[in-house]
Amino acid sequence: MNITKIQNQLSRFASERDWEQFHTPKNLSMALSVEASELVEIFQWLTPEESSCPDQKQIQSIQSEVADIAMYLIRICQILKIDLESAIQEKIIQNEKKYPVELSKGNARKYNQRDK
Repeated sequence: MNITKIQNQLSRFASERDWEQFHTPKNLSMALSVEASELVEIFQWLTPEESSCPDQKQIQSIQSEVADIAMYLIRICQILKIDLESAIQEKIIQNEKKYPVELSKGNARKYNQRDK
């Protein structure tokens, strides 16, 4: 994925429509939350098995919502000058420390809810 290319496309899209004035971190994060909720809605009443094997119509809806989520996230990072790849790499390292294999393997409990 070429994030810089996508950022340029999103920036151009917003600029051509004079939407940059609306692309504040507050507005973008709220829009991101709405899109995430729309993704959740697709899965809301499915059984675990159904959610693992969505039909083609559901896949198309999921794909659309995932794209919306990614675009808002990338745009937020662009506006706040956050290097998304670095942020992800940093978070992976933090998670490896929070969730060591010997305490986390096969265990879905959050790090602060497990027995030490």
